[in-house]
Amino acid sequence: MSKPITPLLTVDIIIEMADRPGRPIVLIERKHPPYGWALPGGFVDVGETLERAAVREAREETSLDVTLTALLGNYSDPARDPRGHTVSAVYIAAASGTAAAADDAASLELFDPTTPPALVFDHALILADYLAWRSDKVSVPLRTEP
Repeated sequence: MSKPITPLLTVDIIIEMADRPGRPIVLIERKHPPYGWALPGGFVDVGETLERAAVREAREETSLDVTLTALLGNYSDPARDPRGHTVSAVYIAAASGTAAAADDAASLELFDPTTPPALVFDHALILADYLAWRSDKVSVPLRTEP
């Protein structure tokens, strides 16, 4: 049996700053194309769990040690990433302290999640789902069509 060709697996992390009023979230400004503001995240390494990848990517890009609190959902629209088909598991995490941009992040800032800047990929959709979840802990809607 030949090995199937599948989408690349990624994680994205919505990091809530638990020690700040209103629990702002961390967004990074990407150092590499596609440029723009995004949730921290990246590719899952072979032999790595999704959860370990999320914690690692958060640390690499924001210098924060995070505690994962929930799985928001999975995002798989083939058009979600202009570089090619990726599937992302999106986690919600809590952190405290001072964030600092590193690795693939050119810079970072804390934002009220209700007023983010323009975002790359499908991160505006992810944030909309997060805001619905944050307001009443409803499940992310299943999307059967892209």
